[in-house]
Parts: sequence; C-alpha cells; structure tokens
Amino acid sequence: MVPRHVTWTNYRATGKSADEARMLYQQMKDLENAGAYAAKLECVPHDLATFLSSQTTMLMMSLSSGSGCDTQFLFFDDILGDFDVRIPRHAKSYRNFVEEIRRLQKERIAAFGEYNADVKEGRFLENCNLVEMDGTVSDGLVKSLK
Repeated sequence: MVPRHVTWTNYRATGKSADEARMLYQQMKDLENAGAYAAKLECVPHDLATFLSSQTTMLMMSLSSGSGCDTQFLFFDDILGDFDVRIPRHAKSYRNFVEEIRRLQKERIAAFGEYNADVKEGRFLENCNLVEMDGTVSDGLVKSLK
C-alpha cells in the first residue's frame, strides 16, 4: 500500500474496534508462526501497536502507530514534502521540495535543449572534450591495419 494514496481511496486506520484488534493480533501470530521476522503496523492505534509489539518476537515497525513498536518510520517523500498532493494526516513534512523539484525539471529540460543545439551546430564536441592519440602511433596503426 502507498500510504498517502490509500488514505484517500477508502483504506482506513484499522484496529480501532475489538474485532479488528483481535484480527490484527491473529494476523501477527500467523506471520510469526510462518517464520516472519518483521511486520509493519500502519495507522494502528498506538496503544494497540504497543501491546502487539510486546506479544511477539518479530520486529514490529510503526508507520503512524506510535512509539511502542521497535522502529518508527516515515517515507522520505513525506519528510521532504516532494509531492504536490495534500500530505496524509498520519505524516509530517519537514521541507517543501515541490517547488525545487519543478525548478530542477526546468533546468534539466534547458540543459538538454542546450546540448541538442550544441550538437546540431557543431559546438559539441570541442577539442577539449576529445581524447587524442599520438599522431605517430595513429599513423603506424592505420598503416598496419590496411
């Protein structure tokens, strides 16, 4: 699941009811019994996530499920704010990279346009961009290959 999209496409936090909490507990135990070493709890109530983490030998990773798991994480694009859709409620952006990404894309397009023009107009490659071979070696090689 991609968190910032799932929140808006009818997926929701889970584990808020007793039935859902039991289901998560059972799924966690099923994963553990199958030999899994880790599981991610995404948008699970923090008290439930803390309890689940205490009931397993697996590494429990929290994405907006509180600090009671073994690890917490947030996707880098949420941290950097490098998307132009609204931030999901369970995330936090520490920067706004959207404008910088747009600026860099304009610069990329301009650079490729300049390169294309230089190639078409013979300004690239210049002598400073070429690797030279000693003329004597070159002449001798050409004669030996004919």
